[in-house]
Amino acid sequence: MFEFAWWWALFALPLPLIVRLLSPKTKQTDVALRVPNLMNNLPQSSSPKAAKRGWLVLASIMWVCLVLAAARPQWLGEPVNVPNEGREMMLAVDLSGSMKIEDMMVNGRQVNRLTMIKSVLYDFIQRRVGDRLGLILFADTAYLQAPLTYDRETVATLLDEAVIGLVGEQTAIGDAIGLAVKRFEQKAESNRVLILLTDGQNTAGNITPQQAKELAVDAQVTVYTIGVGADAMTVSSFFGSRQVNPSQELDETMLTDIAKATGGQYFRARNAAELENIYAMLDQLQPIEGEARKMRPLTALFYYPLALALLLSVLPVIGIFLRNIWIRLAGNKEAVS
Repeated sequence: MFEFAWWWALFALPLPLIVRLLSPKTKQTDVALRVPNLMNNLPQSSSPKAAKRGWLVLASIMWVCLVLAAARPQWLGEPVNVPNEGREMMLAVDLSGSMKIEDMMVNGRQVNRLTMIKSVLYDFIQRRVGDRLGLILFADTAYLQAPLTYDRETVATLLDEAVIGLVGEQTAIGDAIGLAVKRFEQKAESNRVLILLTDGQNTAGNITPQQAKELAVDAQVTVYTIGVGADAMTVSSFFGSRQVNPSQELDETMLTDIAKATGGQYFRARNAAELENIYAMLDQLQPIEGEARKMRPLTALFYYPLALALLLSVLPVIGIFLRNIWIRLAGNKEAVS
């Protein structure tokens, strides 16, 4: 939609006409002092009245352009949604060697734990409209893969590109929590949430889970911990098949303690369906932001009439320059002849 921001400036359009009508008319002989006028140097047409009318039209167009520019014309685009600021959510995903264990099923296919997490976490990321999401990957140490951003598609892509064992084979849970606390912006009105997915216990890193818990409590970061891994799995060997517990290294006591101390909750994901239910519960515990604010993009247009006015203002100067060149060339030709 087109509009003028300072529409009242348009009332200045008839100002030159009003000044001309109200000014007292004087004869040329009554003028005591004649001042050189630029108009006297301009190229003249065969009809003085036509020349005067032409320059009057040029000056009028310049005045209209200047007034239009002063009124600040602008174009308002269609309303777009702007996310409501308020929640910062960091996802911390375990990339240790135990994530290679294929005890999960996705679409009837047996896959490892990380593949299952990727398949289910993608939908959760897409639903978090209005939240700033970040991604931390950890194993021997923790590193920031994606800083807090509204670009959910990029976060999902970076998660999909994660590779098991990229930063080692062990599990630095304390480092992951500490890095998340450090990366959260300290905003009083912001809800800081960390969702940590792991299948083991803390076996590496410079920060212990106890220290990480204290850091999260001091920074008012709510930590939701998710233990991933099946309780039973059939393995084959030379002596036949047997049932084993692939999640026996999972430290549920530590994960529960961290979640409870920070106001979060511990969840157990033994399969893809349980993980999907956990994300649905997280949507309820940390509701998605309400209706986003509306914003209409604004494009300023004042520079178009202003540029036209400046262009028209230099036309007389260009005319004088070309006229002087023509006179000199004509004089040189007469001298030569």
